Amino acid sequence: MAWLVGYPREKINWHPSIDPEKCVKCGMCMNCGRNVYDWTDEGPVVARPNQCIVGCNTCANLCMGNAISFPDKETVREIYKREKIWSKVKKQLAEEGTIKTKQKTEEKGGCCEGGCCR
Repeated sequence: MAWLVGYPREKINWHPSIDPEKCVKCGMCMNCGRNVYDWTDEGPVVARPNQCIVGCNTCANLCMGNAISFPDKETVREIYKREKIWSKVKKQLAEEGTIKTKQKTEEKGGCCEGGCCR
């Protein structure tokens, strides 16, 4: 997935933190698709922080006790800006065919694929 395009994941401080005082042990965080958490007798722990996708905070949004927090996103945005990650991501997505620009009608030779307007 093109999130960092060669920039080392471990250099970006983006992972959840759990406030044990607020945690109600609802288990919502255990739905993480990246397997960031482990469940212990005391509740969830962040076991694999660098598995978290940079920018994702779904677990915090759904946490019943509002116990999960993330670093300030502006810090991450500054890294993306400084390292020109946004343009690298866009280039990679275009090369993969994930994003495509539509040709203008004139360039295609008509308004539809049927050729009636050519």
